[in-house]
Amino acid sequence: MRLPLLTFAMLSSVLFFSCVSNKKFEQAQNAARATRDSLLGVNSKLLSSLNTCTDSTHAKDRRLSDLQSQNALLKENNTQALKQLQNLSVITSTQAESIKKSLDNIGAKDTYIMDLQKEMQKKDSLNMALVMNLKGAIGNMNDQDINIKVDKGVVFIDISDKLLFKSGSYEINARAKEVLGKVALVLKNQPDLEFMVEGHTDSIPYKRAGLLDNWDLSVKRATAVVRVLQNEYGLSPYHITAAGRSEYQPVASNATEEGRALNRRTRIVILPQLDQFFKLLETK
Repeated sequence: MRLPLLTFAMLSSVLFFSCVSNKKFEQAQNAARATRDSLLGVNSKLLSSLNTCTDSTHAKDRRLSDLQSQNALLKENNTQALKQLQNLSVITSTQAESIKKSLDNIGAKDTYIMDLQKEMQKKDSLNMALVMNLKGAIGNMNDQDINIKVDKGVVFIDISDKLLFKSGSYEINARAKEVLGKVALVLKNQPDLEFMVEGHTDSIPYKRAGLLDNWDLSVKRATAVVRVLQNEYGLSPYHITAAGRSEYQPVASNATEEGRALNRRTRIVILPQLDQFFKLLETK
C-alpha cells in the first residue's frame, strides 16, 4: 500500500509543477507579446515622425528653391531696370536741346493763339458796335420787316421785300430808299467794309417780263439794291457784291403765307475782314 501512495504522490508533484511551469510560460509569452506590441507601436510612431520630418524637409527645400528662383528673377529685373535708366539718362542728355526747342515752339504757338484770340475779340467788338450803330440808325422799325443780327461772327441785315419792292417786281419803291439810306449812312462811315447784297425768294415759281425763274428774280432784286447804294448814296462799288439765292436758303416754311413772306427778303451781309488773320498766318 505504501508504494502506490508514494507513486501517486510523485505523480501529483510532477503534474503540479508542470501546471505551474505552463502558467509561467504563458505569462512570459504574454509579457513578450506585450513588449513586442509596445516596441512595434513605438517603432510605428518613430517611423511616422521620421516621415513627417522628411516631408517637412522636402517642403522647406522646395520653398527655398522657389525663393532662390524669385530672388534671381528680381536681380535680373533690377539689372534690366538699371540698364533702361542708364539708356534714359543718355537719351535725355542728348535730346535736351531738342526738348528745349520744342518748348520754345510751344510758347510761340501759345503767343500766336493769343494774338488770334485778341483779333477775334477785336472783330467781335467791331461787329457789335456796327450792329448798335445800324439799330440806332434804323430806329423803331418793325423787327419782322428789318432784322439785324450777328451770327458766327458775321453781321446780317435782313430787309423784307415788302419794304423794298412791289409784289412780283424788282423795281425799288419810294419807301425802300428811306430804309436803304439809313443803312448806307452807317456803312459809309466804315469805308473799309466789304459787303454782299443777296436776293432771296419764296418757292412759288416766277416767270414774267423776261425773267425765267426765281434765280433771275433774286439776282435782279440784289442788283437793284446795289445800284441804289452806289448811285444814290455813294457807296464804293469796289466793296459791293451782288448775289441771288433764289428759294434755296429759306428762313421759314414755304407752306404758309407767313413763312413765304419771311423768305422773300434782301440780305446785306457784312463780310468779315480777314486781312489781320492772314497777316498773322503769313508770319508763322
